Amino acid sequence: MNEQLRKTINMGLIAGAIALSLGMIGLIVAVNQRFVITDLFTLGQLLLFGMPLVAGFLVASRLTESSLGNKLLHGGIAGALAGVPIFVLLLITLIWETIRDSFINVEPDLISLFTFDNENIVVGGLILILVFAGIGLAGVGLTLVPNRFRRPIFTSLTWTIGSGVMSDILIGVLRPRLSTDALRSLFGSTGMKPVPFVVLFALLTAVIFWWQQGGQTRYQTMRKNFTPSQQKNSRRISLSLLIIFLLILPSLLGVYLSEIFNEVGRFILMGLGLNIAIGLAGLLDLGYVTNFAVGAYIMALLTSNSDFGVDPSWSFWLAVPICVIAAMFTGFVLALPVLKMRGDYLAIATLGFGEIIRVLARSDALKPFIGGAQGILQIPNAQISGFLGQAMSAVLDPINNFLGRFELGILGSNGAGEIVFGNPPQLYYMFILASLLMLFISRRLNNSRTGRRWMAIREDEDVAAAMGINTTNAKVLAFTLSAASGGLAGAIFAAKLGSIFPTSFELLISVNVLSLIIVGGLGSIPGVIVGAFALVGIPQLLTEFAQFRLLLYGIALIVMMLVRPEGLWPSEVHQREIQGDGEDDTAVPVTAKS
Repeated sequence: MNEQLRKTINMGLIAGAIALSLGMIGLIVAVNQRFVITDLFTLGQLLLFGMPLVAGFLVASRLTESSLGNKLLHGGIAGALAGVPIFVLLLITLIWETIRDSFINVEPDLISLFTFDNENIVVGGLILILVFAGIGLAGVGLTLVPNRFRRPIFTSLTWTIGSGVMSDILIGVLRPRLSTDALRSLFGSTGMKPVPFVVLFALLTAVIFWWQQGGQTRYQTMRKNFTPSQQKNSRRISLSLLIIFLLILPSLLGVYLSEIFNEVGRFILMGLGLNIAIGLAGLLDLGYVTNFAVGAYIMALLTSNSDFGVDPSWSFWLAVPICVIAAMFTGFVLALPVLKMRGDYLAIATLGFGEIIRVLARSDALKPFIGGAQGILQIPNAQISGFLGQAMSAVLDPINNFLGRFELGILGSNGAGEIVFGNPPQLYYMFILASLLMLFISRRLNNSRTGRRWMAIREDEDVAAAMGINTTNAKVLAFTLSAASGGLAGAIFAAKLGSIFPTSFELLISVNVLSLIIVGGLGSIPGVIVGAFALVGIPQLLTEFAQFRLLLYGIALIVMMLVRPEGLWPSEVHQREIQGDGEDDTAVPVTAKS
């Protein structure tokens, strides 16, 4: 068999198997109620029809030396074959009428989607194969678009589709600022209406094309021509605008989106801490939830008004340093037994510590002290009172009164000279403050002599020791400092919920934090932020994905390892390690001189 044809067949069948799998796990039907374009195109259809499109595009991209006719032939074959696994399933449903007893997600809605609501399943399946073949040809057509046009089109299409998918979120954000008629002209009950969709796509394409073709170059040239004073002023203006944007963001987002940002912020905090151990020092810690749990329980014990509280007069601000120190001490103690371990053995050992903490938190032995399975209740919210609260209220309240005219606002007092961090928009400021603090510390560590020691250990611990680096002290320091961020996140988490239970400190927390670091980029501070938004923020926005979160985490990790192992936003050092410096390492024979 022709090698090209074999690859085409493999590509088509793989695309079909993926589409079939997404259908049989229930994902396609779950998201099929969410429209991208109102009454025209759903997210489920995008997942289904995207497979033959990608197959046709990839097949044609590999046939660089072939004629257009050959590319079209292979693209059509790949698209048609993508429909074959689904067609086989449709035939099986005719023979095996009780298939839902074993595969519960093979439901009538899925069959209707596969057959285009055709009563004759065989005819519907054949139509699907023909449609997939046509979509495969469309994928070939995409390869004919010059790259300078293709990239803006793909980028703008991604953003436009995202806007359609998130239409309910956009409606909630825009409702206070646009009239009902304006919103109805832009959005339907779900999804974006066709005309606004096309207009937004065209505008984004034009802007991105202009930026790539000359706008970015002109901007960079202008920045290079700035005098030192102009560069300083530019940085100040940019920083000021960023601060203003972060301050008014909760009023733009509302309660629901602020809560999502708070969840993202919590995982950013933990990600920045774990990134010290894994990203910089190369210490695979799967028990990071231990530090998170210690911070939360110490906060609960010090401030709770319940029987478990040590002293209810303790404020959040007095307890936070104790929580961080306790978490750091835990990280220090747990680091000592595993100093000689590396790789998988280290991961298993730290995983064991995480499970020990979970079991202890639920145990009856510690129930008189930390509540056992019933947890600890009546944890007060963080608040600023007294002279400092009154002083801050005197500054913030007039600002809120002014911004209120524009339906904006920032954190303000409760009218009694106290600033309470209770609801999601208020807690947002606490997460932002904590995240900025950890960002500053992480950045300083990255560029410090200690950070370089950690990176040397990550590359090769034996070589680092031979260079004179005290690997024992460096590893203990990495575990200890890494734990601080987890303790801080746990303290804020306890004050946010007002109660804590052992079920909040499962192994899944460690897995989630590790996943966002890998997806974002090991050792990369911006990568932690991007990974948190990708793995925590997006599933929170798309509630249909909630039941598939673990599956999507696994898929994301596999795809990242195969396609982009350095992460979405890798650090320069790690990117060079993965991709190499681009230098030719081919050995050159050396002729000995006589």
